[in-house]
Amino acid sequence: MTEELIIQEIENNTGEYIQFLRDLIQTESYNPPGNEKNVALKIQQYLKDANIESDIFPFGDNRANLIATLKDDSKGKNLLFNGHMDVVPPGIEEEWKVPPLSATIKRKKIFGRGATDMKGGLAAMVITLKILKKLGVKLSGNLILNAVGDEETHGLLGTKWCVDNKLEAISIDFTLIGEPTNISPLPHAIMLGERGRVLVKVVTNGISAHAALSPLGRNAIYMMSKIIEKLDKLDEYMPHVEPPIKMERLKKLVGDSFVNQEIFNKFFDEQPRLQAIVDSLIKSTRVLTMISGGIKDNVVPDMCEAIIDFRLLAGQKVEEIINGFSQLIRNEVGFDVKDGPTGNPEDIFVYLEILSASEGSYWKDWEDSKDLQLLYKLISETYQKKPFYFLYPPSSDAHYLRNSGFCSQTIMFGPGNAFTAHSTNEYIEIQDFINSIKVYTLFAYHFLK
Repeated sequence: MTEELIIQEIENNTGEYIQFLRDLIQTESYNPPGNEKNVALKIQQYLKDANIESDIFPFGDNRANLIATLKDDSKGKNLLFNGHMDVVPPGIEEEWKVPPLSATIKRKKIFGRGATDMKGGLAAMVITLKILKKLGVKLSGNLILNAVGDEETHGLLGTKWCVDNKLEAISIDFTLIGEPTNISPLPHAIMLGERGRVLVKVVTNGISAHAALSPLGRNAIYMMSKIIEKLDKLDEYMPHVEPPIKMERLKKLVGDSFVNQEIFNKFFDEQPRLQAIVDSLIKSTRVLTMISGGIKDNVVPDMCEAIIDFRLLAGQKVEEIINGFSQLIRNEVGFDVKDGPTGNPEDIFVYLEILSASEGSYWKDWEDSKDLQLLYKLISETYQKKPFYFLYPPSSDAHYLRNSGFCSQTIMFGPGNAFTAHSTNEYIEIQDFINSIKVYTLFAYHFLK
């Protein structure tokens, strides 16, 4: 009977929920600089109106994290909802068909920066607390909401800070992160893990000279080009790591959402984008994303800088990437790799600096989880389509929960087409948003009753 009451409550109040989501989208929280406190205050007021207390933890300039609990007692079974309040900047606003903070409704969609990534999922999680509180559902455990900042800039001040400081004493049995997990044209996915990311600045140090006397110098841009040419040999200098889920198994997991595997195989062969996604999940990759060098048009450049984005499989270590890369530079290109960025004017060397680092993570024992089977069932019934188990191609805050041992039972599931995240004219489908509220609320009810 309670399930029916929950569904009825949601369907009777869709207008309120849509407006709350629009309010969050219209609240500026571009990161950089952040301004997540703007959103935290909106969430706090919404919860206060529902007689739910929350705490805001400020950091930096107008930045904050928020934690709210459905009950005061967290000694029993605990479910954690995690979602980030910051969004990426809109880019060139003139290219948007509607203002990025307008939350315009068109064609049963809400348009605006952050609609999909991830104010849709965050709003649905906040609303879940209100529904369970309003209905007075008797629960034996506690639902904890952690709305965080800083996710779009690596999460150290957001999820990691909360796990290390405010949530450390609480035993969490299951965590659901509301990132968008629809990979169109496929149905929604349940993400069991993600790749890691290491951002490395490479500095080549040459010798400057007048361009008319170039043999007297050593061109740092040419040095960088030699490194780039050898980049694809990096795997030879790193320990082999098996992907958490191999190619055929990944294809089987996706295929389970189709009528049969034969239909999926035909579909897969016609989808180069899906092929590229699956391929990216079984190997580590690296991409040169930025490069700069030279000070004047008649000077041999003595310095060149490049940024390389490394993506790691779960199980690969950051030091393995750096050590392997250093060996490649020494052995394949013949340059010395130094620990510091400076040297004597006549020194020729390379310097590597880690700008950010996160290792991949994976819930190894997911197939034995009754809770995950419950979530799968609820998604299937609500969306009228079977979801599929998958891995998240980018990185997310989930690794702070899994790799630290805080909660290995962490998954990602949320409304929104992942391909619209960070894009111009980002949007979320209204029905997808409402469906996610149903899934979150029903899952919390069954998990905690």
